[in-house]
Amino acid sequence: MSTTGARVLIVDDDPASRRLLEVRLRPLECDVATAGNGEQALIAVRKDVPDLVLLDLQMPQMGGIEVLRTLRKEGINVPIIVITAHGSIETAVEAMKEGAYDFITKPVDPNHFDVVVRKLLEREGLKKELQLFSEDADKRYRLVAGKSEKMKEAVATARKAATSKATVLLLGESGTGKEIFARAIHSWSERNSQPFVAINCVGLSRELLESELFGHEKGAFTGADQLKKGKMELANGGTVFLDEVGDVSQELQTKLLRFLQEREFDRVGGVRPIHVDVRIIAATNRDLDVAVKDGHFREDLYHRLNVVPITLPPLRERKDDISVLALHFLRRYSNETKKSFSEISPDALERLCAYGWPGNVRELANVIERAVVLGQGPRIDPHDLSPRIVAARSESRSERISYRDAMDAYRRQLVMSALAQAQGNRAAAARALGLHEKYLLRLLKSLRITE
Repeated sequence: MSTTGARVLIVDDDPASRRLLEVRLRPLECDVATAGNGEQALIAVRKDVPDLVLLDLQMPQMGGIEVLRTLRKEGINVPIIVITAHGSIETAVEAMKEGAYDFITKPVDPNHFDVVVRKLLEREGLKKELQLFSEDADKRYRLVAGKSEKMKEAVATARKAATSKATVLLLGESGTGKEIFARAIHSWSERNSQPFVAINCVGLSRELLESELFGHEKGAFTGADQLKKGKMELANGGTVFLDEVGDVSQELQTKLLRFLQEREFDRVGGVRPIHVDVRIIAATNRDLDVAVKDGHFREDLYHRLNVVPITLPPLRERKDDISVLALHFLRRYSNETKKSFSEISPDALERLCAYGWPGNVRELANVIERAVVLGQGPRIDPHDLSPRIVAARSESRSERISYRDAMDAYRRQLVMSALAQAQGNRAAAARALGLHEKYLLRLLKSLRITE
């Protein structure tokens, strides 16, 4: 877990001691602030809670123990490492009882200091990721792009954008996989060791969404009984995904614009600007050009978001990807349910490819999950599919079609299914079909199947 960018407040009345601690923190690449007494420390923490406080216990007027007790009484649970002289170990133990994480004695031993501070910051980094429900390693969010030309273009653009800090705007219908695509961009970027935070801009009032984004100060509104950091602040160094950004209120659009311009914001009820380093990926299923013309979306915000636009095609426009996606979901749900599903019959796959998929990839995932949960295995047959999938295929069969076209369509789906199950291995696909590999190559060419 990286310590880079962690905010550390040094509290000590001795300028030489403060400078020495700053030097000790340099290898950890922390963002360091200082306070010369207890009162200054309380003011600094109340304005902007750091990731760590290095607190000297022996200070005039307000000592470290009093600072610690005051913070705990106010409900500010900032991690604290106390610093004390060798002759004051009892005071350090008292500080630990009051909630301090650890103590360091003067003169400061560099190796011990590095171990204690690094351990705490790494622990806090893990807690932060849990707080943000980070699921970057979860296989559910693995991008399965398929082989369609439109998706290849989208992936190529996304990989180029991932190497920069540019804002990305993902466009497309609901269910096309915009969040999974956003997570892929994050994983391809240099920020992949830092948090990925997804925020759904729909379903929250303006006040709640503003608090979720930017946080709030204690007492900012009724029920705000303690300071809360917003997702923008907690994601410092990482990526923030703003889902359904086209539904943000006009007032919040103004604040979001300021953040995109300056990369700083005020907490609700706050007066001190907070600067963060986050990468923004936004997504919407709305036509923002129309929203701008209708006056529902700020044009200047649209241009700030629309730096690298990427449109994800609906599933009905990428039929060649259905078999790949269906088999991916089959393996995923088979593992989750501990069932032995291993294939999709050609007839079932033909029906999947004939369906219109108004719910896009999300609907396909639901259909496969249902088939696995209710089916017996080891393969999915037409009777395992939802009635609407079978009905759609029945309707398409009522259309007039030549015998040659019908056989070519069937052979195409049969070959594509075999290739998908063999993960593109032509020799394995040929064996599964009972064909010679050379004949399969001729078949691929005649059916115009590209790998």
